[in-house]
Amino acid sequence: MNKVIGVIGCGWLGLPLAKSLVTKGYEVKGTTTSKEKLETLSNAGIAPLRVHLSENEIQGNIQEFLNGTDTLVVNIPPKLRGKGPKENYARKIALLAANISTSAVREVLFVSSTSVYGDGQGEVDEETLPVPTSEAGKQLLETEKLLTENPNFEVTILRFAGLIGPDRHPIHMLSGRTNLSGGNASVNLIHLEDCIGIITSIIQNNLWGETINGVYPAHPTKKSYYTQKAQEKGLNPPSYNTSETENLKKITSCNPFITKNYVFSASI
Repeated sequence: MNKVIGVIGCGWLGLPLAKSLVTKGYEVKGTTTSKEKLETLSNAGIAPLRVHLSENEIQGNIQEFLNGTDTLVVNIPPKLRGKGPKENYARKIALLAANISTSAVREVLFVSSTSVYGDGQGEVDEETLPVPTSEAGKQLLETEKLLTENPNFEVTILRFAGLIGPDRHPIHMLSGRTNLSGGNASVNLIHLEDCIGIITSIIQNNLWGETINGVYPAHPTKKSYYTQKAQEKGLNPPSYNTSETENLKKITSCNPFITKNYVFSASI
């Protein structure tokens, strides 16, 4: 019998992931904070539940959602950008983890980010000790630690690089900008298709207790890559100051799952 998969956070990544898992025969549950989105999930064959997580409480019947769920995908990015109030992300996920601990869920896949590696760390892989420089990176690393130290379930940490997809690409924001720093820095990106592919493979192959960097293996420089992408999309290319080399972070993987078994399906 196939596992029952719960996806906490059916947004840009979570919704197409949940839809893909349904097509593979899994029973899938999904959460959303939007009342209007409940019908979208239901129409896609996903059992929907409206849930809102904060650092102080969980609104919605989270235990109902966790009941009967075998594998849980936690896909909630930190809300630490912009001018609005900042949240304690680690405390929020700790509250969720306490609820998972009292449920039957025994497998958790936590979608993290390569922002746990600091900007000046150079070439890094899963064996590199992360030294985050951003607040999001610091809270994600703290969250990874509290989850992996929980004895009540197995955890795989999946650190995705910059996310791109059909409706999401940095070139739209960078087009026409001038005097950008880091032209010689490496591009660290991954396509939505491969995000879904990696998560699905982890579930299918029971790859628990792992830490995995999800990043496309090619790393052109930002200057060459974004110039090419601008040309492909008919946009004005950005201009870089290539003399600045202070941030040359390059994300790679030494996990055998990525280096030997997984085949990337979508180029960046």
